[in-house]
Amino acid sequence: MTQKSLNIIIETLSEKYPLQKKKQKTSVLDVLIATKLSQNTTDKSSYIAFKNLKNKFGNWDNVSDAKLFEIKSAIRICGLANTKALHIREMLRQMKKKYGSLNLEFLKKYSDEKIYDALSEYKGIGVKTISCVLGFALGRNAFPVDTHIHRILNRTGIVNTKTPEGTFKAAKNMIPDNKKMTFHTGLIKFGREICRAKTPLCNICYIEKHCEYNKKTGLSNKIPLSNNFIILENI
Repeated sequence: MTQKSLNIIIETLSEKYPLQKKKQKTSVLDVLIATKLSQNTTDKSSYIAFKNLKNKFGNWDNVSDAKLFEIKSAIRICGLANTKALHIREMLRQMKKKYGSLNLEFLKKYSDEKIYDALSEYKGIGVKTISCVLGFALGRNAFPVDTHIHRILNRTGIVNTKTPEGTFKAAKNMIPDNKKMTFHTGLIKFGREICRAKTPLCNICYIEKHCEYNKKTGLSNKIPLSNNFIILENI
C-alpha cells in the first residue's frame, strides 16, 4: 500500500472515530491494571472487573494484601480471572517491594525504551500492554497492536506480517506520531463495526476504495449498531 493511501485511511478513520478526551487524569498503575484485565475479554466486562476491584478494595495496596480468592471473585466477570488475579497480585507485591510504594508516576520521567524494560519484567505484561500505558497514561506517541489490529492492518494491505509483534514493528514507523493513538482506537472501533473478523461489511466500508483485501463481501445495507466502548478511554 502506498503512503498516500495509508494517510487517507488514517484521516478517514480518525474523523469517523475521534479519540475520546478523558474527563480526568488516570494513574499509570490504573491504566496498567485495566489493560491487563482487558486481555482476552470484552472492554465492558473488563471495565466492570476494574470497577469491582476499586470499589471492593479501595486501593492497590489492599489488593496486594488480599486473599487470592477475593481478587478472583471481584474480577470473575472477565476472562481468565484466575490467571489475571494471580498475575496482578504478584505484580503489585513485587512493585511494592522494589519501589517502596504502589505509585508508578515516576515512569513519566523515563524514556519509552526504559519503560518497556521496567514493565516487561512482570509476568503477563507484554509489548501491547506497555504500549497502552505509554499512550493512554503517559500521552506518548504509541501504537498498541492487538490481534484485531494485526488482522485489520494485514487484511487491508497496510502491512504484511505474521504476528502482532511483527505488525507492531512494521507499523510504528509508518504512522505519523500525532495520529498513532487516534488511529489505534479508530481501528478497534472500525473492526467491531465494519471490518469484522469473519464477516467484514465491505459494501458499507468507509475505506473500501483504498483497501487491498481480495475477498471483499457485503452482508448489509445498514450500518450495524455501534460497539465503541473502550475501557482505557473511560477509566
